[in-house]
Amino acid sequence: MATAPFFGLDEAARFAGEGSSDPLHFRFYDKNREVMGRRMEDHLRFAACYWHSFTWPGGDPFGGETFLRPWMQAGDPMTRAREKADVAFELFRLIDVPFFSFHDADVSPEGETLQGSIDNLNAIGELFEEKMAASKVKLLWGTANLFSHRRYMAGAATNPDPDVFAYACGQVKAALDVTHRLKGENYVCWGGREGYETLLNTDMGRELDQLGRFLSMLVDYKHKIGFEGPILIEPKPREPSKHQYDFDTATVFGFLQKYDLTNDVKLNLEQNHAILAGHSFDHEVKLAYACGLFGSLDINRGDDLLGWDTDQFAMDVKEMALVFHEMLKHGGFSTGGLNFDAKIRRQSIDPQDLVIAHVASMDACARALLAAERMLTDGALEGPLKARYAGWDTAENRAILDGRHTLEEVAARGRSLQPQPRSGRQEYLESLLNRYV
Repeated sequence: MATAPFFGLDEAARFAGEGSSDPLHFRFYDKNREVMGRRMEDHLRFAACYWHSFTWPGGDPFGGETFLRPWMQAGDPMTRAREKADVAFELFRLIDVPFFSFHDADVSPEGETLQGSIDNLNAIGELFEEKMAASKVKLLWGTANLFSHRRYMAGAATNPDPDVFAYACGQVKAALDVTHRLKGENYVCWGGREGYETLLNTDMGRELDQLGRFLSMLVDYKHKIGFEGPILIEPKPREPSKHQYDFDTATVFGFLQKYDLTNDVKLNLEQNHAILAGHSFDHEVKLAYACGLFGSLDINRGDDLLGWDTDQFAMDVKEMALVFHEMLKHGGFSTGGLNFDAKIRRQSIDPQDLVIAHVASMDACARALLAAERMLTDGALEGPLKARYAGWDTAENRAILDGRHTLEEVAARGRSLQPQPRSGRQEYLESLLNRYV
């Protein structure tokens, strides 16, 4: 069985200060530092993901495995799954994260039947329970992989075959059961193939109704077993499908309203998916708050030049500072966190590359959080924003938005006015942001 020698490290990452040049220790992430009344660790709530870190073999569309991890080689699948768990929990210790996350298919092998797969998942769940009890790490969220197996090539909840729909229900029920057993704080629905490749064979209305029913049953079951965390949907516009029904925050908001799910279902947002939808990460986060749907974040990044999920480790301090600024305005995470849905590059084949990537990205997030705190404390962005909309804060204008005036009344007022445009001050605000990051 694999143990600590896989990484060749004994000492866990620690805060070493800005003067440190050691890539295995933090320069900015001081987990006990207080930021706006909370410890930095409690603000950021980092989670290491199981799939990219321990299941992705280092392939791409033009080439196969490059990592050659020992638990990915031939042998008894359950023995390999336990070996993988040993290495995973060693990484959790080395990077000192408070949480992890998993897909069912990535932690345990598929059985010959659905029940066989469930038995394997429960066995690994028992192992996780033991390892979690012996460490500090907790479960941020679990999910079911309803996209990799060929049975899901036409979707899971939106599949034209009701037998596939039923199989997916069994898989999700089992994944939520294990998540609940491990005291997971959220459950994620990741609809990798809930969309279409061609409209020639697609009934969108029918498929949306199927997806709405699937989620409604999941919410009902969540309440039945007493799972208190939210169900999280992760918006993604395309890839591998041409169009996916959870395209972006706005699309999911409309969907959840239609099927009366806004109370129990929130969003798990990702920068890479925002880019694919033609948005910024900041846009998706701000809109999620505006719609009352903010839940959690996958903290990775995409490449602006590539049209697919590159899932690189997040390193852009300015981009993250804007996101954290919005979060701090609203009090930060409740059950959510920063999940490293990120993978090292396929040329980064040394085991320690995985540790270094996490440490570097955690440091970048810490720098961004501190910049956001300074901006919020100084009112750097909030002051100009409040001033821009100040006219709406008068009693007379609030009455318009409160519904106390008719169109005729407001139009009559408009006839006596000659409003003049005012500068949006975009360049000034961009220069202001640069002072903090």
